[in-house]
Amino acid sequence: MGILSVTKISIRVSIAEQKMRLFDNQTAVRCYSISTAKNGSGELKNSDMTPRGRHIIRAKIGANCPINTVFIHRRPTGEIFSSALQQANPNRDWILTRILWLSGCEIGKNRLGLVDTMARYIYIHGCPDDVAMGIPQSHGCVRMRNIELIEFFDLAPVGAEVMIEE
Repeated sequence: MGILSVTKISIRVSIAEQKMRLFDNQTAVRCYSISTAKNGSGELKNSDMTPRGRHIIRAKIGANCPINTVFIHRRPTGEIFSSALQQANPNRDWILTRILWLSGCEIGKNRLGLVDTMARYIYIHGCPDDVAMGIPQSHGCVRMRNIELIEFFDLAPVGAEVMIEE
C-alpha cells in the first residue's frame, strides 16, 4: 500500500511587509508583493481598512476570464481594462482579472456584525499594472499584479486559510 500525500495550502498576508506567501504543507512556495489598505488595518465596516486575523477563501470568481477583465459587484462588466478606460473613469477602484472573496473565521473579530469581512466585500484581486505594489493604497482589499493573481488563483483552493497579520 502506497503513502497518500495530502497537500494543505495556506496563505499568510503581512501588512507590515506588504507581502503574501503561499504555503504548501507549511513550506513557503510563493511570495508575492501586494498592496493592502491605505487606511491601515482594522475590521470595522466602512473603514476602508484591511481586516486582520484568520480568514478563508470563500469563493473564487473569474476563472478563465481574460487578463484585465473589469469586475463590478463581482461580475465581469464586459470591459477589458486599458489606459483609455482608466482616463474615462479616473475615480474607479479597479477590480481586475480574478477575485478571491474572503470570509472571516473569528466571530466578533472579523465575522458577523459590524466586522464581517465577507459582508465588507474584502477580496484578493488584480489591479492596473501601473499601481505600485509594496505600498498600502487599497480600499481594504489585498491587491496583486494581474499575472501573479492568475497563478495564485490557480494554486489557492476555496476553503484555504488566509491569515492576515500586521
